[in-house]
Order: sequence, then C-alpha cells, then structure tokens
Amino acid sequence: MADDCPIINNMNTKNGNFICGVVEGFYGRPWTSEQRKDLFQKLKKWGMNSYVYAPKDDSKHRANWRDLYTVEEAEHLTSLITSANENGVTFYYALSPGLDITYSNSKEVLTLKRKLEQVSQFGCVAFALLFDDIDPEMSEADKEVFQSFAHAQVSVTNDVYHHLNQPKFLLCPTQYCAARAVPNVQNSEYLLTLGSKLAPDIDIMWTGSKVISRVLTVDSIEEVTEVLKRPPVIWDNLHANDYDQKRVFLGPYQGRSPDLIPRLRGVLTNPNCEFWANFVAIHTLAQWSRCNSEAERDRNESVCSDIKLETEADDGTEIPTRLPVNMYHARRALKNAIADWLPEFHRNRQASGFITKPQVITTLPVTPAVLAVVPTPSVVNTCIALTTTSTVSSVSTSTPQLSALADVCTTVNGNTGPIVMNSLLSETKVCTEPMDCNATPPPEPLKSEPPIEAESSIIDKPELVEEDPNSLDDNGAKMVIDSNSPESSISDMNDWNGQQLNAEDVTLLCDLFYLPFEHGTQGIQLLQEFYWLYTNAHLALASASPSKPEGEEWHERAKKLEEMSKNVNKLFQKLNTISNKELMYELYPYIWEMRAVISTLNSYINWLGSGKACQMSENPAVGNYTWFSKGWKESFMSGEQEPWVFRGGLTADLQRLIPIDGGSDLFVYKVPQTVSSTIYTIRGYQPSDNEQIVSISQELASQSSEQPTSSESTPLDKLSLSRLTECLIQISTDICFIVEEECEDKEEKAVAGYALAFINAKDISSRTTSQDPLIEIIANASKPQNPSVMCCGLRNTVTDQSVSKRLILCLLAALRANGSCGVFTLVDRKNDELVESYTKLGFLELSQDEENQSSCLGRVF
Repeated sequence: MADDCPIINNMNTKNGNFICGVVEGFYGRPWTSEQRKDLFQKLKKWGMNSYVYAPKDDSKHRANWRDLYTVEEAEHLTSLITSANENGVTFYYALSPGLDITYSNSKEVLTLKRKLEQVSQFGCVAFALLFDDIDPEMSEADKEVFQSFAHAQVSVTNDVYHHLNQPKFLLCPTQYCAARAVPNVQNSEYLLTLGSKLAPDIDIMWTGSKVISRVLTVDSIEEVTEVLKRPPVIWDNLHANDYDQKRVFLGPYQGRSPDLIPRLRGVLTNPNCEFWANFVAIHTLAQWSRCNSEAERDRNESVCSDIKLETEADDGTEIPTRLPVNMYHARRALKNAIADWLPEFHRNRQASGFITKPQVITTLPVTPAVLAVVPTPSVVNTCIALTTTSTVSSVSTSTPQLSALADVCTTVNGNTGPIVMNSLLSETKVCTEPMDCNATPPPEPLKSEPPIEAESSIIDKPELVEEDPNSLDDNGAKMVIDSNSPESSISDMNDWNGQQLNAEDVTLLCDLFYLPFEHGTQGIQLLQEFYWLYTNAHLALASASPSKPEGEEWHERAKKLEEMSKNVNKLFQKLNTISNKELMYELYPYIWEMRAVISTLNSYINWLGSGKACQMSENPAVGNYTWFSKGWKESFMSGEQEPWVFRGGLTADLQRLIPIDGGSDLFVYKVPQTVSSTIYTIRGYQPSDNEQIVSISQELASQSSEQPTSSESTPLDKLSLSRLTECLIQISTDICFIVEEECEDKEEKAVAGYALAFINAKDISSRTTSQDPLIEIIANASKPQNPSVMCCGLRNTVTDQSVSKRLILCLLAALRANGSCGVFTLVDRKNDELVESYTKLGFLELSQDEENQSSCLGRVF
C-alpha cells in the first residue's frame, strides 16, 4: 500500500457521516455506467462514501428533466444504484430543473415529484436539486406568488424534501460561491433566505470564494456557515477541466487545510471530464479527508503552517523529512497516488475513442496589467455552461496590446445550444438520442480486447502496512496487486520492463498537467530552461567553441533541455503502448500536443546553439505576455481570477515563449484521428541532407500539377517547388530545418520534410554567380514587409498536421532572430495543393505575375 494517512473517525456526524466523494457535475460527455461502477469500487477502497449523479449534459438530468425514464434506462439506473449500495456509497440522484421550471405552477412541482419518486423506486434514498447556471430572474407568474427567487426555490425544495419523507438531500444554490453572492456573502438576501427558510437537514453546496477556488480558508467557511445556518458541502471544482480544451488536471488535492474538515458537512470533487484521468484527484482527496482530527494530529507548527496554507512553490520534489504520518502534504499525497495509479495503466480496457470536451466561446485572456474584478453577470455557471441561457464572466480586453495573447488562446467555436446525451442506454457507451454521441467515428483501437468486469477485490478502509522491498519494481515504484484481477497478476508485474511506464514517467505526466493555478515542478523547469537559453543565446553566439567560459553554461543547459524533451517523447511513446486504451485515448490529445510544443522549443534552441543567429542581443524580444512578463505568473498563481482567464495552461505558456508575434494560427493543432507513436523531430540542417531535400521537392512536384521544365521554358515556368528549393539550397543553408521521422520499428531516422529561407531576398544575387533568371524573379518579389524568401516541403506520408506548423514556427523564429519579420514564397498557381498548404499556414497572396501563372504568397510575424 502507499504511504497513506491513518484512518481517523470523522467527528462531524450531523445527519450522517461526513460526505466525501465525487459529483459528476461537469459539462460534456457523461461517464458510462461501467466507469461509474468502477468508481464506486474505488470510493469504497479509499474510504469515501458519496456519489452525486449530475452530468450537466445527460438529457434527463437537465435539458429534459420532466421526462420519466424508459424501462431500459430504469434498468441501467437501478443497476448503478445497486452497485453503489453494494460498495457502501450513497448514490445521490440530482435534477437540474432551473432552466425552465415555473416554481408557482403546481403541475410543474408535481412533475418534479413524480420524477424523483420514480428514481426512489429504483432504490435511491438520497437526492439533490441543483439551481446553478440559470437565469436568476423569476417569471411573471412566479413574481405574483413568491417574495423572491430564493423563496421560490426554498418553497419547491422543502415541498419535495418532505414529500420524499425527508431523505438525505442536497441543494446547489444559484449563488454558490462568494464571487456570485450579491452584494456579498454576509449581506446576500438570497443566501440569508436559504439559511433561515430551508429545512435545516437539507445540506447546501458551496464552491468557495470563486467558481474554482485556489484556496479555501477557515474564515470563509465560518462566514458562509453563519449565513446558511449549517456547514456547507463543498462542491470542489479544483480538478474540473470542462472550460478549457488544452487542460487536464493530474495534480494533487491542495489549497484546503484539513483543519476545514470539522467545519464542513462534506467535500465532493467535480473532476476532469475524462474518467480515467481522475485517479490522482480522487485518491488525494481521500488521503486529505482522513487527516481530519485536530486532537490526534501531531503538532509541528513549522510544518503545519506550510501544510495549512498549501502555498509551497514546489521548486523541487522534496517532501519534508519527519513529516507526521497523519498530516496532509500535497506532494506526498501525489507520490502515494502515483504508486497506486501505475497498475491502472496496465489494465486491459477496450478503447472507446477520444473524449471531446465542450468548446466554449469566451472572452479571451488578458494581460495582468488590466486584470480587474468583474461585475457579476446576470447569469452564472459552474464551469461555463454550453447553453443559450448562460454567459461567461470576462475581463475587458479593450486594450489593443492584448491581441497577441488573445490570439494565442483562441479556441474553436463550439456548440451554442444544450448538448443532449444519454448515459443510461448502455454500459459502455454514451449516446445521443438515438445515435452515438461521437461526431466522428472513433479511430480503431491499437488492440481490441473485450471489456472486462470491474475489479472485484475491494477494501473497506486503506490500511498502513510495512513496506516490503519485494513489492517495489526496478524503478522503486510500489506495485499494488489486485489478486482477483486478471490484468494485475504477479506474472504480469514481473513482465514490466524499461519500455513500460514507471513512477518517474507518471510523475512527469502529472507535472506537465498539474492544477488550475500552478504548474508542476518539471513544467516550471521547462519554462525556466527555455527562457534562460533564449534570453542568453548571445553567450552561445559569442563563443566559437562550447568550451569557452561564456558559452559553457549555455551549452550545458541546452543539453538539459534536450534531455527533458527526450523524456517527454519517451512518455508519449510509452503511453501509446499501455493496455488501458480508455486511459490512453483520454490522455493522448494532451500529451501529443505537449510533446509537440516542447520539441519545437528544443529544436529552436538547438538551432540557436549552431551559431547561425547573427543578431541575438543581450535583451532579445520575448513577446509581451509570457510566464516571465511582469505580473503574469503572480496573477496566474494568486487565484484572484478564474482559471479560464489563463487559457491553455502550461501548453499555452510554453507556446507563448516562441519569439514570434501574431502566430496563434500556428499553435492550433488538430489531433490525429489515428493514434501513432511516430515522433517527428525538427532539427537543423546538415550537408548530408541535400540529396533528401531535393528528392522530397521533386517527389512533391511530380505528384502535383506542376510540369517538368524544359530547355525552352520561360523563367516563369521554372517556379516549381523543386526549382525554387534547388535554387535556395545552393545559395544558403543558414536558415534551414529538417523534419526527421522516428518510428519504433525502424532503427534509422528518415528525413520527412524541410523548410529553408534566405534572409534578405534583395541581396540574393550577391550570394551567387548563377545566371539563373529565377534569381532576379526572387529579388524583385521582395517587399519591405516581406524581405525573406522561403520554401518548404513535407512528404505525403506525414499525416500529423501539426508537423508543418511546427516546422514553419521554427523557420519564422529563426528569421526573427536574424532581424526579419516577414517572409514570402513563389508558387505555381496551377499547383492547387501547394497553394492550399501555404494558405493553411497563414500565407496570403501578395501579388501575381502578368501571365497569371505564378503567385507570391507571404505572411508577417
């Protein structure tokens, strides 16, 4: 077993035990019945006792809340409730009627009662009504009956509660955090009405100071407890990720002192959309919940102060020595969770395709200089709803200087109406009505094993055991073996080898995708190493040899970044080989994009180390809004703003370090529809690459509408990709990048593409004695805003659409380092594929030749 906190009986026993578990309350594709049953077993094993069924986009929970369940749906829901009961988990069935209910209409209230009565017949003994993410304005009919919105909700809730014979009951209010309380918590008529009028045994949910709270303080909990006249149940959105396409949260539960526990009615985490990605979030919450007895906790004030505030910067992975075993420390909890998570990667699970999170149209992020408190909108939401009745709190972006950051964080427009799904028609699928909810067919799984039953071996409470040296693998990872699970046999564990994930790999994974207000240790190291190497590139350029003192440190740190990039590549490849294909598909889009970004940064640093950047100063331009801009990091980590203000997480923070402006289109990557472990690396040019470059350009020309040139061709006929490539490579290779393809089943790396440029096309004739008419055409096509000429080519076998964008990013950054901010290329207008390729890379037509045979395409950066 992992190094858990000891089991401590919770002293907060009002109306039953301390509520601790999971609320499935996010937007997007709900979990499947099979996944929920797996969750119930984990909750039992870890000593947790509650689950709230509240998937926002499950059709009959919210959008169609009036509809009763069919026989088939009833069977699945009954099966879920039975499974929860068997595992000692209280199943709370929740409805969200607030979108369109008329509180004063007796027929509406009767419909609500009938729906909950039906579920009670399935064996459910606990219920919840959720009034979050709705318009707080009452209808005209309700205004004639109720004194206020709060009175309307209280009336219906109390009526339903008593009608069901006073079961365990939860209420999520419309003002569910301090930031939404009008005008504030202490003076909110809405909250005061709930506190005084709501039946005293109905528990009220609360998210903290904000929708997603970085820290929960004792003072804030005591304040809301006084107003609500009962301790709240925390609906914790710390690990919720449905508001950002690029983020998943694998860091530990933190920012909440265990001293809160005696002051709370319970804690329910509303975690990542991706079910299998929630192991750390739930496991660490379980550890936290057991460190709950003030009387029995060891009192080490110096350590306790750190733990209570949870504000360690975590600039290393050190865990304090002599830390009391029953005191919560987030980094230790993460280590324990990772040790228990490792076997999950090797469970045989059938693939079900990619999980697509909601894509939300929001106001874009802003610079710290203009971050401000935003007036509460008339409509609020828990994690940015995708409904026509919800709006998003935003910060003004009127300042023109925000455009660069806004461009980087632009997301794809998503649905504007409610998503209707059904997770009660199948054990293993989530369906729309009547079809499967995937917009496109999922890619074929790498392996197609039949689904297996959830683990049957369960433990009521975690127990502390002595660490057996034989229970550690070669990497020191603790192996938790379920003797009744065929996928977790001892023989399987003995087959683990260096090609499979180990604890270090999973720690890296968690550090790259940490928490909403904090990047993991190794994520910070990546940011710091690239920034230092880029801003000190003049040290490498100042030395003709790496052995000179001024360049020695630079080259050593460049090797460190190279090693970090390789580790991420290894993690990517290992993840693609795991047996748990559901987990692989959930994490693949994130690690695929992360490794692409890190590899691009490393490629650029390697190019800088080659000494070909002739104009790097001691204070190079780094862009206006990066992790190192004044106030940016501090605003991100402070928790003063909701985390969707800082869209993209570590991935975006790394992207913004690439020294080009207006390149947001080159940061938008489409995840490959076919999972592949192939690594595409971008490196600098080597003389031995000439033959491959020419070969690729000729291959692409032969596949297009370009015709081979003849001796009688005019100069304009010679503007083929192969002709332009041969011309430029003969003149200069100072700025030339190569795409290298690395496959696990091939020993040698293959050249798959190239991009090359000449910095000042006006001077191109001075670099060659060739009388080629193409030289003059290139020189004449140069413009003040587009001084550099370029060309690129990529083999058709490269299906990863991010490779071309990464290649161009490196080329443009290299040009920028040499003083150029604009580039152009010449293309044959008949070559539709080539024109389309450049258009997708952000190139626009600048001019045409008189015969309308060729075009000059360009972009600035």
